[in-house]
Amino acid sequence: MAARTLPFFLSLLFLLQLHSSAGQNAVRAGYWFPGSGFPVSSIDSTLFTHLFCAFADLDPQTNRVIISSANQAQFSTFTRTVQQKNPSVKTLLSIGGGAADETAFAGMASQAGSRKSFIDSSINLARSNNFHGLDLDWEYPSTTTQMTSLGLLLAEWRVAVANESRSTGNTPLLLSAAVFRSSDYYTINYPIRAISNSLDWINVMAYDFYGPGWSNVTGPPAALYNPGTTMSGDYGITTWIQAGVAANKIVLGFPFYGWAWTLANANNNGFFAPTVGPAISNDGDIGYAQINNFIAQNGASALYNSTFVSNFCYSGTTWIGYDDKESISTKVTYAKNRGLLGYFAWHVGADDNWALSQQG
Repeated sequence: MAARTLPFFLSLLFLLQLHSSAGQNAVRAGYWFPGSGFPVSSIDSTLFTHLFCAFADLDPQTNRVIISSANQAQFSTFTRTVQQKNPSVKTLLSIGGGAADETAFAGMASQAGSRKSFIDSSINLARSNNFHGLDLDWEYPSTTTQMTSLGLLLAEWRVAVANESRSTGNTPLLLSAAVFRSSDYYTINYPIRAISNSLDWINVMAYDFYGPGWSNVTGPPAALYNPGTTMSGDYGITTWIQAGVAANKIVLGFPFYGWAWTLANANNNGFFAPTVGPAISNDGDIGYAQINNFIAQNGASALYNSTFVSNFCYSGTTWIGYDDKESISTKVTYAKNRGLLGYFAWHVGADDNWALSQQG
């Protein structure tokens, strides 16, 4: 048994080393999802190098990746549609998302057989729908066992992608994953070696630091810096690099949306002011275009804070934290200065006439 197993692991090591030495062009990406109500045909794909189509689902009974019948028409034509304006844009099918069943992902990743079902079906789905890659959005592995399973899943996925490419002659599918803002999920470390060897890059979700659903004070939702705390994009990126992920495999995420709070006192309207809950929507989530409409309609005061690299606006007791053009532009410069692979946004449908998307 050992004699037969050794060649497999040697070939696995060779494939991973071969992959890790391959270069990857800069990433300037955005996510699209059907729930945004934003037509795929309206995406200005000339502003992006990569576009993520979100989300495919995990069938917990079969451990196969599927596209829901409601999304099939839009997903199957996604690549063809966005390439009409930009023939060179690459597309990735994103799997999972914040609303996905975490238990199903943990169960799938825990066994070799179910991992294989997931991997094989994902590759078949990507090819049959003309995507250039796959993006794992498992939010978030929350135990050391789950992190170990994630590492096995990524390593086996990379081998399967390489094997499929070799047997078909197709260009290998890209592999990425959306990950927590820092390299440890509340002290539980990500499988750094597997991530570095198996993925083309990681999408670091450097946002949702503060929100009315979990913060009883206002705050910079996607602060690049936040002195004295771990709640910042810079802190998170630094942890990933220090953990061993190369800077040129890291893509910095920022939001094209903000969070709205109801202030406890209209006269206390800066960062970290007391609040009494969300404003504008049930959970306080509000897209960038809607924020601009709110400012225009209410004569709201809008300010940029360079310490946090974050914007906010307020009118009466309504307070919104978000990223505007100043914040996004500064973050793009930060990504370039730190040698990161690039940046991505959630989500393209929330932009306002592509004002934020053009900041790169």
